[in-house]
Amino acid sequence: MATRNTLTVRKRRLATEMRRMREQAGISIQEAAWLLGSDRTLISNIEAGRTGLSEERVRQIASFYQCPEPALVDALAALPEPRHARHWWDEYRGKLPDGYLDVSEVEHHATRIRTAQTIHVPGLLQTEDYARAIFDLAVPALSRLEVELRIAHRIARQSVLTGGDATPYVGIVHEAALRMQFGGKDVARAQLAYLAEAATRDNIALRVIPFSVGGFVGAGQSVLYAEGPVPQLDTVQLDTSFGAHFVDAPTPLTNYRSLLDMMEQSALPTEESHQLLRSIALEL
Repeated sequence: MATRNTLTVRKRRLATEMRRMREQAGISIQEAAWLLGSDRTLISNIEAGRTGLSEERVRQIASFYQCPEPALVDALAALPEPRHARHWWDEYRGKLPDGYLDVSEVEHHATRIRTAQTIHVPGLLQTEDYARAIFDLAVPALSRLEVELRIAHRIARQSVLTGGDATPYVGIVHEAALRMQFGGKDVARAQLAYLAEAATRDNIALRVIPFSVGGFVGAGQSVLYAEGPVPQLDTVQLDTSFGAHFVDAPTPLTNYRSLLDMMEQSALPTEESHQLLRSIALEL
């Protein structure tokens, strides 16, 4: 269960952005404390996420720092949530690593999502059996309970792509991922059928990079790019051997945007991607 002291990904991001805003203004921690009529400890706690901020407080600090970007200030002011706010992923707190919950939170608040996968079908488009086949390959092996918790969480994440407020989504997938038979032919066939159905939704664009392209920029990358209300609040999530890794610094964000743009340029147009997907499914 989430508590007011739980340092969620949004709280950490707000803390990081408040520090960046102060540093870009050329204001020291001591000067910031003087402007706020407080001490250095309060500024340090704000920038570490240990002290919560209200919308009014965010705007006040931004005014003191003379932030020249009203859209950024508005977006930051919208980050704080009510003290006892709860979301579906809070049910998994203490049951799954925090990185799983952080991914859910980032996706939930994204205005658009782009992913790139070269070996697996994107998590937001996986079936239960396909996800189970992947989690069953974890090293060290996961218990059956841990596998089922991860599957339930992964399926719940997919709610961002459905409903009246479905998030726009672009999935860049290499042909290799479509031909990998995780779980065997039956599981792979069902996964491709689900992927073909999902690709017909108005908010989902599936782009396939075919083998015929050969080498391409971003080969081997597994990237989730979640766009925020303003570009400064975009977030990249990378899969690593040690769990989810999040990137939010300006220069890496720019680089990952360019990387995904170039990967999209290597991919087939949407309709041709769908045709290739259907032809692979027929071969199984």
